[in-house]
Amino acid sequence: MKTKNIVLLASGSGSNVENIVRYFQDRPDIVISAVLTNNKDAKVLERCDRLSISGLYFNRMSFYDTDCLLDILEAFNPDLIVLAGFLWKIPEKIIRAFPDRIINIHPALLPKYAGKGMYGNKVHRAVKANGDAETGITIHYVNENYDEGAIIHQAKTKIAAEDSVERIVEKIHGLEYEHFPKVIEKLLASPSR
Repeated sequence: MKTKNIVLLASGSGSNVENIVRYFQDRPDIVISAVLTNNKDAKVLERCDRLSISGLYFNRMSFYDTDCLLDILEAFNPDLIVLAGFLWKIPEKIIRAFPDRIINIHPALLPKYAGKGMYGNKVHRAVKANGDAETGITIHYVNENYDEGAIIHQAKTKIAAEDSVERIVEKIHGLEYEHFPKVIEKLLASPSR
């Protein structure tokens, strides 16, 4: 059986990264090659140390103005690049190099609450302010526009009127931890990978 290779990108604390690493830790057929971050102070790097996963920081220039990060990604030869709380827009040259191999998780039911600047608590505050009766997560392919790639999977949760933003965050994290690794696993099992 061919070993499948994942590279994770994250900008923040890395709770989804840790959940994914732990989900696949007893799977010799699936390797997480590295976690890449655009934030040198990101807590995800501490998680990488604790989990014995390679963590690599890169800056804006290496991402957008040179081929440095593209070269690194190509060297890893990932079957899947997983954005797990990564906030920068992916350059077209990377999207072209890895067609249908870059996925993202968004903390809302796309196409709602999408686009530049709509992430994390900004999304949850908007959901609460609008009085939505439900929210959820969307796992989608990444294209050249924020949150517009083809949808792979959505999961929903009800919102009670009395739910605080913090309670909404808890519900979304629960959906992310349950569904994201399973969707990654299913994609890696696809005959096209």
